[in-house]
Amino acid sequence: MSSIPATQKAAQILEQGDIDVIQVREVPVPKPGKGQVLYKTEYAGVNFIDTYQRGGIYKLPTPYILGNESTGVVVAVGEGVDESTYGYKVGDRVAGYTAGGSFAEYVLNKAEKTVKLPDDLSTKDAATLLVQGLTALTFVKEAHEIKKGEYILIQAAAGGLGLLLVQLAKHYGAHVIGTTSTAEKAALAKAAGADHVILYGGDVNVAEEVYKITGGEGIDRGVHAVFDGVGKDTFDADFDILRRKGSLITLGNASGPVPPFAPLKLGPKNLKVARPVLNQYVHTLDEFQYYTKELFKLQKEGAITLSVHGEYELTTEGIRQTQRDLSSRKTSGKLLVKIA
Repeated sequence: MSSIPATQKAAQILEQGDIDVIQVREVPVPKPGKGQVLYKTEYAGVNFIDTYQRGGIYKLPTPYILGNESTGVVVAVGEGVDESTYGYKVGDRVAGYTAGGSFAEYVLNKAEKTVKLPDDLSTKDAATLLVQGLTALTFVKEAHEIKKGEYILIQAAAGGLGLLLVQLAKHYGAHVIGTTSTAEKAALAKAAGADHVILYGGDVNVAEEVYKITGGEGIDRGVHAVFDGVGKDTFDADFDILRRKGSLITLGNASGPVPPFAPLKLGPKNLKVARPVLNQYVHTLDEFQYYTKELFKLQKEGAITLSVHGEYELTTEGIRQTQRDLSSRKTSGKLLVKIA
């Protein structure tokens, strides 16, 4: 470990709050303990959870280094970590699903949440794919298992996660409807495989537009499932958009957290609501390895193509800008932090 520096740059918060709590500081480089791996970071992916953790929607102890996914090269491993146990060694390229800590020059992660990259997958592409890809894949397999012929609505279909959900829903045989805010974003959703795209805003009644596409009468019209990353602004309308026995998968808070609601609201159409979290689908080593291998396979086969909105620097202003841009809901595709 002699080549590993004592300190590193990392995007850290000392308290939760507005964007100006983010500061890139010099902090110690951690050493891996039992069941841990240390890798030199090349890319980190930006996700909405980073804004929730910074802002306080999710309460966290501070100081805290932001970032929940990254890729790089293994420089040290702790006790019990080797190729026979986790499939990688020092010098291998890996991707990590981290509980914070990814916006840093060196990342310490659980070995069981770190995976060796295939030779044909770059660290940039892996950072683009990992967390949002795993989220999309586990949600369409477990939160609501998409079946061939179903009508599926993806709210905010041109975002990083939305584009992946569109592609996977199409791959599994669904009729895919997306919603976006602009014609440019609609074109992206169409290119990803959406059969229909509805521009929301103004006087557009999304439910009525959906009914025109799905047909049906009464409570048997509408979609089989809604995957909604917008949150508060679209939540109530989702209940109208769903058909009988439909599933509402609320998966983000881009416009704010969804409001409380009475369970009786589900009764008129026997609806189901889920608020899944990725970690609970990849909680074990077997689950994480199964889904990452399946994700990489889908990408290699062309079922998933990647879209990057932009790359940002590991500086105070660079990390702050990622959160401004993501929160503006004007981005499309993945935001990355280029670290090395």
